[in-house]
Amino acid sequence: MTKRKIIYKSCSVNSSIHHAAQALKAGGTVVFPTETVYGLGALALAPEAVARIFEIKRRPRFNPLIVHLPAREWLEQVAQGIPAQAYSLAERFWPGPLTLVLPKKKNISGIVTGGLETVAVRMPAHPLAQELLREVGEPIAAPSANRFTRISPTAVEHARAQLGSEVDVYLDGGPCRLGIESTIVGWVNGKACLLRRGALAVEDIEAITGTLLEAPQSARPLAPGGLPRHYAPQTPLIFSSEPVDFESNRRVALLTFSPEEKEEGGYAEHRYLSKTGDMRQAAAALFATLQELEAQDFDLIVARPLPAHGLGLAINDRLRRAGHTETDLALPV
Repeated sequence: MTKRKIIYKSCSVNSSIHHAAQALKAGGTVVFPTETVYGLGALALAPEAVARIFEIKRRPRFNPLIVHLPAREWLEQVAQGIPAQAYSLAERFWPGPLTLVLPKKKNISGIVTGGLETVAVRMPAHPLAQELLREVGEPIAAPSANRFTRISPTAVEHARAQLGSEVDVYLDGGPCRLGIESTIVGWVNGKACLLRRGALAVEDIEAITGTLLEAPQSARPLAPGGLPRHYAPQTPLIFSSEPVDFESNRRVALLTFSPEEKEEGGYAEHRYLSKTGDMRQAAAALFATLQELEAQDFDLIVARPLPAHGLGLAINDRLRRAGHTETDLALPV
């Protein structure tokens, strides 16, 4: 077996990006940083390379990927029938943590879109991601760089611990600034629709689109991150505002928004996402904190909801999915 190349930030950035770009052009895979989480990328216009993403992640084929664009001009090369609101959102929020779901063009393979006739696209804001896209010169398909349903990585070490030598190149860009995935918006019958809460506040989007519709019911995910179980540690997690009973000999960790939310109940450890009750700080710390708790071999993690507004809604969405006990894989792959 060919030894995989792993590149850390101790190498020069330009050299690292060059090697990563060459690996992608050769049909390989690269883990790279974005402002939200680390992504596992392959050339979006190369179906066989994209297939490696699903193999490495153990991800079902019906689950669509996000296509990361080198520039706004690429939007019309991968999508068609683009609503005027989509152009306005791209102008306002790209590069940044907003993904748009639009009718795809024929050059985008069904393996990228999970068999759907729509494609999810965004422009990442992380400078290393932008430089990699410019060096490659074409779109990169990239979901989060983790095993299917597991915790999303916000540091290169998290991705490497899950994916190991199956990836050709790792680009280290330090901790992700935002820490949760992009917000996803699509259009149903001409109306803007919220398909996933994320790092961009819904209120900011609605200043352009008006009130977003709720995601329509569907037997298959219409956008990445749409399955009931996702973002989950291997340690069982209960997401609830209610008291949780557990035996005294079990090691249970409590996860809350801030240190002010103290509880009795024999918890072995109390972890919080922000010292000061700052929602941005909480979002950035979410997945790293779950990684740390998972590594400490607790029997259970009890997570309390955050205030239900702004980023708190997106964080609660991640915790709710992390605590979901079933994964629906009954769809065609």
